[in-house]
Amino acid sequence: MLSVKKVTLDYELSLSGIDAFPVIGWEIESNQRNVKQVCYQLQVSDDKYFDAVLFDSGVISSDASVNVNINEILLHPSTRYFVRVKIKDNHGEESLWSTAAEFITGLLDTPWSGDFISAETLADKDNSKVTLLRKTFSLNNDSAVVSAYLHVSALGVYRFYLNGGKVGNDELTPGWTSYHNHLLYQTYDLSEQLKPGENAIGAELGAGWYKGDMGFTRDRNYYGEQTALICQLVIHYEDGTRQIVVSDNSWRGEDSPIMFSEIYDGEICDASFEQEGWNKTGFDDAHWRPVSLVSYDKKVLTAQGACKVKKIATLEPTSIITTPQGDTVIDLGQNLSGWVEFKVNGNRGDKVILRHFETLDAQGNVYLDNLRSAKQRVEYVLKGGETEVYHPRFTWQGFRYVKVESYPGNVSPENFKAVVLHSDMTQTGHFNCSNEDLNQLHHNILWGLKGNFIDVPTDCPQRDERLGWTGDAQIFCRTASYLMHTRNFFAKWLRDLQHDQTPEGGVPHVIPDILTGHCANDINLAEGGTHSAAAWADAAVINPWTMYLMYGDTRVLENQYQSMKGWVDFMLTHSENLIWRYKLQFGDWVALDAKEGSYFGATPTDLVCTAYFAYSTQLFSQAAKALNRTEDFERYSTLHQQIVQRFQDEFFTPSGRLAARTQTAHILALYFNLVPESFRERTVNTLVELLREHDGHLVTGFVGTPYFCHALSQNGREQEAWELLLKDDFPSWLYQVKAGATTIWEHWDGMKPDGSMWSANMNSFNHYAYGAVGEWLYRSVAGIEADADEPGFKHVIIAPTIGGNVSWVDAAYDSVYGEIKVRWQVRQSRVGDIVTLDVKVPHNTHATLKLSGIGELLSARDMVFKLQENSGFAEVGSGDYKVEYLRA
Repeated sequence: MLSVKKVTLDYELSLSGIDAFPVIGWEIESNQRNVKQVCYQLQVSDDKYFDAVLFDSGVISSDASVNVNINEILLHPSTRYFVRVKIKDNHGEESLWSTAAEFITGLLDTPWSGDFISAETLADKDNSKVTLLRKTFSLNNDSAVVSAYLHVSALGVYRFYLNGGKVGNDELTPGWTSYHNHLLYQTYDLSEQLKPGENAIGAELGAGWYKGDMGFTRDRNYYGEQTALICQLVIHYEDGTRQIVVSDNSWRGEDSPIMFSEIYDGEICDASFEQEGWNKTGFDDAHWRPVSLVSYDKKVLTAQGACKVKKIATLEPTSIITTPQGDTVIDLGQNLSGWVEFKVNGNRGDKVILRHFETLDAQGNVYLDNLRSAKQRVEYVLKGGETEVYHPRFTWQGFRYVKVESYPGNVSPENFKAVVLHSDMTQTGHFNCSNEDLNQLHHNILWGLKGNFIDVPTDCPQRDERLGWTGDAQIFCRTASYLMHTRNFFAKWLRDLQHDQTPEGGVPHVIPDILTGHCANDINLAEGGTHSAAAWADAAVINPWTMYLMYGDTRVLENQYQSMKGWVDFMLTHSENLIWRYKLQFGDWVALDAKEGSYFGATPTDLVCTAYFAYSTQLFSQAAKALNRTEDFERYSTLHQQIVQRFQDEFFTPSGRLAARTQTAHILALYFNLVPESFRERTVNTLVELLREHDGHLVTGFVGTPYFCHALSQNGREQEAWELLLKDDFPSWLYQVKAGATTIWEHWDGMKPDGSMWSANMNSFNHYAYGAVGEWLYRSVAGIEADADEPGFKHVIIAPTIGGNVSWVDAAYDSVYGEIKVRWQVRQSRVGDIVTLDVKVPHNTHATLKLSGIGELLSARDMVFKLQENSGFAEVGSGDYKVEYLRA
């Protein structure tokens, strides 16, 4: 039976507020093998029953089932649309119409009628209080409401209310962007929430990223000095009329009981100042002040249809402990990002004071030093007389532990819970194996993502930083895209990268960029430059390419094309005879082969820079090819070859020795294919020698670590790659696991074996960069690999790396075509080790199975397996397959 399992719009099941027709995709379900779509038919309607079809594609002969574009339909603003599809396959079966996917348009090209309004004045620029805004209105028609869509954004962070209830389930809206170029607005369906007669709307506004205290410079007002709200409620009636309610000078404003709210420092709320019913009808706001209008360019407002920050999960305390110093501490058992929601009973004026932190020190006491100046403090003053429930609104904390500094009554577990926040992304990667330490490592990598993907990919979620460092995001992008569906998350962030690029094409160190023009206090960025560091700035090219590779998404490539080209041209302009470096470079950041007291690894900067120059140029040429930009493809392919030759001339001796004798230099040369083929074996052997010199341990930093296992396994050294991964003493991934980590640390020895700390200055315990080894778990251990010639896993390459005394691996990746599953198992027999491989290939794709270490093929049902020495491969269509062989 052939059916369309689900329809996606911009890779989501539904969208609320978009300004362009989304790309359409669908998954195919069938009980047959080798299923290929031969044609499809799409319909679009503004009626869920499709009584009125606005667009019918007719029967299209095509196997495309993802990234399908419709350009022939004119969309109307503030309107709901429905999309459905039916297909035929190569077995002659035809599906029924799918269940419809739906989306709501934003304002499209319609000008905003609302204005930015504020309850603050310019005198409040150093204020961190939260303000309230409200207005009442009446439905002006006796006809029934057909639809009501709210479009809303803010300068700052907002929470919107209708008749006392919070609108939507998003948090920290509208998020953090390059505000002057790109401000997101959200769209909510209020059709069922409006009531006849009078209604009340209102909002709370906090400083957030817009005017709050941000960055390790602890400056504020990066983008403006007043919080402000803009909204437009579009109501359609059954008789065809329309009513629009907007933010204007008829609104009223007041201070909130939240007297202080900052992202780093937390929140102070005095509930005794609450004004009951402030966001409902019947409230007397005569004593409230008039709002002021704030001038701001509305053209930068852009609809956000998906991937907003949400409450994802809740965690209960695992224990409540008393430290040796006598502090009461709640242990959540997991390092996370979010906030604590608590219940409390007490008298008016009683206080709850919580401090959030990541780890206990060697003596088991509260450790706050690595937060630097960030307070991560929540204070709540009770109004008294009833059970009160509270959590912060406009901030979040990075923590596992909570020190209870004040709380009326007993600190009981049932009165506290942690709410996990992150951008709303579907989990796509699943990995489990016989080695529990590896399972915990995978868990830590996943939770590192969860803790840092809060609207932007931050470096860490706890100290006075939380910035979108480009290097971290680039290093981790592929791993993240196995773990979760990151396309919309990165597409949004990359748009800000493009906006914040210099006119010459340079890429800032952090996106959104708040470093330019501000002197950092730990690295003199003002003198060294705030943009264009190798491996960091290369996010401009590597991240869009990864979106294309993982999702087959040409739209991100098209949107970022000029940004990608600008970065490659910037490197070319500032290179000398194709050897590139520029001002401040981070190099192999925090590598263990750095000189004592330095963060900069031993690998020469010009080698790192030129290696990335070659790599990004190669990827950009491939992007040009994917977009059929032949002239650019030819030009940059040639440039890539010239850079590779220059790299080889500069960094290899005539006898084949790589001049920089570091692990990272050899890793980059191998992984980026910069080694002359005649020197490859020597380069691989030297890398292994360098590994053995450190007893099989790495000494790499941000640049070398992500590719270490790949450089080994791709060059016939799978055993050494496994041994590296499974090391459990310092320095290693599993050292952190053995130390009880629940996320990835910033430093290999963030906490030393004796419990002492690496440093207080820069020592996050939730810093996902080294979690990039997760990519090797999926691409190599499970062997689920993409093909750039048929991206998005249209062609799946399945080539597991079996080893490490791991007896079984069970992994899956939910691609845009459907689930890819790989399970391998090794069992002992009288004749040797027998490997069983089970794979699942989604419909409308095909796969190549590549196996190595075959002694004897025992069974390979329903496929033609071709053997070559100790390896073999088979080409298969969709379906489930099993292979068994005796290991050589």
